[in-house]
Amino acid sequence: MKRRDFLGGLSSGAALAACSPQTQEENENRPTTQRFSWKIVTTWLPNFPGLGTGVNTLVRYIQEMSGGRIEITVYGAGELVPATEVFDTVSMGNAEMGHGPAYYWRGKSEAAQFFTTIPFGLNAHEQNAWLYYGGGLELWREVYEPFNLVPFPAGNTGVQMGGWFNKPIESVADLRGLKMRMPGIAGEVLRRAGGIPVFLSQPEIYTALQTGVIDAAEWVSPYNDRGLGLHQVARYYYYPGWQEPGPTLECIVNREAWNSLPEDLQAIVRVACQATVVDMTSEFMAGNATALEALRSEESVELRKFPDDVLARLKVITFEVIEEMAAKDELVAKVWTSYRDFMERSQGWQEISEQAYLSTRNL
Repeated sequence: MKRRDFLGGLSSGAALAACSPQTQEENENRPTTQRFSWKIVTTWLPNFPGLGTGVNTLVRYIQEMSGGRIEITVYGAGELVPATEVFDTVSMGNAEMGHGPAYYWRGKSEAAQFFTTIPFGLNAHEQNAWLYYGGGLELWREVYEPFNLVPFPAGNTGVQMGGWFNKPIESVADLRGLKMRMPGIAGEVLRRAGGIPVFLSQPEIYTALQTGVIDAAEWVSPYNDRGLGLHQVARYYYYPGWQEPGPTLECIVNREAWNSLPEDLQAIVRVACQATVVDMTSEFMAGNATALEALRSEESVELRKFPDDVLARLKVITFEVIEEMAAKDELVAKVWTSYRDFMERSQGWQEISEQAYLSTRNL
């Protein structure tokens, strides 16, 4: 009887142990069924090809991978807040997420510009490599820390075009007095070359060029430029896009909103952002090829290459501007050192890999 009672006690104890609460660590790591309803505000017109649809893709990835545990409502530029207010809106927690280019926020931190693109800088592949494997993402988070934001790469258009002009650019002298939509560091470069940079968000560009408020505008590349109708209001289409060789687009998340997510949902957001980089880069590669063919057939469009002496002068000015910024701002200096060192290391490989291959493909 005693033996039977003893064995019975062991069985009961084992059953109770099996049903007992898990340890605190196990509970913290266990997926929950908690649901989140978020908003994402963007700098793009709703559903605009490549950019607006890229946001839709990001949201779809998050919702599908989370099994609907994160539901996100997309607000394009002007639907909830203007494009220029995305950063502040997410920083203050009035929306949980935002999407746009970091160089729009140079007024918050000059260092932010490096996380979109800089003139004559890294291309899309190199930019991704620097961010993910060269310390760039850690620096980006350091820059955004004071603003209550957690940034992620979430798209890249690849090298862009040099822009649309209403007159030919045959020398540096032709830039003098030119009013051009040109954001970021490139805007300051244009100013020092004699031009007048004008910052305009996407919804404003077409009308400003059509009405003569500006004389030229750089936007993205054939896929987006044709979609915005810029070929209808300017004749001369210049390349290469010296000002934006590999522009990264960002997803910013309010820090409190980010910290409210369990670890598995945080992982889903990270992976969805990274997948969006691949998806958008691929979409632009395909879309640009098709759109350029269509633009070439337009009698009103004249495709031109910038003269070499113009590009050479703009490059000299670019690095003068950046070195001056670094001398005035310790955080800019820190980011620029990392960026420049990575670019110098990458150059040797690029010369004998992609650059060498592309130069021989049409032999």
